[in-house]
Amino acid sequence: MRVVVDLSRCEGYAQCAFLAPDAFRMHGEEALMYDPNPDDAQRDRVLRAAAACPVQAILVDQSEGRDAPAEASPS
Repeated sequence: MRVVVDLSRCEGYAQCAFLAPDAFRMHGEEALMYDPNPDDAQRDRVLRAAAACPVQAILVDQSEGRDAPAEASPS
């Protein structure tokens, strides 16, 4: 799972930090710090946090490792 936050869009509501504190945290009053590659154990919390963001500043890419095309074997 890969997480990207559009920090120019983030308004510091901190809903993500409440819902997934191991992946998101507020530094000071306005700066959001986040783990760009949270482990799979946090998947549900991160997805809930992204859905709860009032400005939809969190993008979650779940395709990594899931349904990825198999590499062709050399012939």
